Amino acid sequence: MKWNLRLAAANRGIWKASELQHMLAERGLVISAGKMSGLWSGNPNAVKLHDLDVLCAVLECGIDELLIPEPDTIAAPAPSAGEKAAVIGEARAVTPRARSGRSLPPR
Repeated sequence: MKWNLRLAAANRGIWKASELQHMLAERGLVISAGKMSGLWSGNPNAVKLHDLDVLCAVLECGIDELLIPEPDTIAAPAPSAGEKAAVIGEARAVTPRARSGRSLPPR
């Protein structure tokens, strides 16, 4: 996912993080300067759903404008060793094994 807050804000004439921070505070979301800097300048590790709701309300945008999917950056899964053996190897007959002679637990 690509975090697109800065462009979404710029499309609405908001050019400074402090300006957006004041607008968020007016809607009840008080964000520290450090957290605002992280949201504004990079890819945040975590964003609360409530915070996303307030950001969308302030910017009058949808979540799809703040978070842009990048499916091309995800690698295709590699086949596991078991799958390779099943495809390459021959089918072997399954033979039952004798029990080890252990007793059942007491009732």
